[in-house]
Amino acid sequence: MGKGTIVTLQVVIALALAGSLVVQTVIVPLLWLDLDKAPLWARVSLVAIAVLGVLTLQIFAVCVWMLLNKVRRGSIFSPASFRFVDVIIGAIAAAALLGFALAVVLAIGPAAPGVVALICGAAFTLGGMALLVVVMKALLRQAIELRSELDNEVI
Repeated sequence: MGKGTIVTLQVVIALALAGSLVVQTVIVPLLWLDLDKAPLWARVSLVAIAVLGVLTLQIFAVCVWMLLNKVRRGSIFSPASFRFVDVIIGAIAAAALLGFALAVVLAIGPAAPGVVALICGAAFTLGGMALLVVVMKALLRQAIELRSELDNEVI
């Protein structure tokens, strides 16, 4: 991966993190105020899901940033990379569960069934993405093992 690609991706991650801070400091409090007529359980649930959803994005972004640093340094093929990959899997899985929780909260309320179905589909897709990262982790493990074997070979 070229240095330009890494820098571009880091800029995108930095912008996403800045945007997530705006969401946490401006949008979430406004959401709380907008839900003043909703039942307290719905208000708390929706705001909690929003806050936790943004947190999963932030965790994901920081882990990808750390992996990009490892790529730039040439140390991505090390067992230390698994820690970040595992956290990414957990963050995506948590986001999927939050998506399903959002669907449940909306299904209890006056939301249209189609909206609930779309959110369930998005949550299901996030779960699939978590499984995809599990497969990518297995590929990383194989690459590390192969590199180790090649390093131990005498030429």
